[in-house]
Amino acid sequence: MPEDCVFCMIRDGEIPSDILHRDQYCFVIRDINPVAPTHLLVIPLEHFEYLAELESDFDQTVAAMLSAARDMASAEGVSGSGYRLMLNQGRDGGQEVPHIHLHVMGGRRLGGFGVPSERSS
Repeated sequence: MPEDCVFCMIRDGEIPSDILHRDQYCFVIRDINPVAPTHLLVIPLEHFEYLAELESDFDQTVAAMLSAARDMASAEGVSGSGYRLMLNQGRDGGQEVPHIHLHVMGGRRLGGFGVPSERSS
């Protein structure tokens, strides 16, 4: 794990955070810069920057992340109205923290996505 990975530091208790869920594969926190009323991050315990690096326990880790996302969406009260799951990969995909994480966003009608940004390469 890189020494400066914010998610690993949260996982290890080095940075205080309200962990909403934790199991043997992942944990869930609130995004500190939410783009929706409900914006959670589902983060695998093991450090991986890219999905392609996730080899050990791939099926169990992905299943645990999706299960946590589903359960937390229900706990947050957005299951009925709908929510979005999003996993960004790499700089061009919008990944800002180099540790795989799944966004759970809901609580209002969400706009479109996938529109190219104005930032230059």
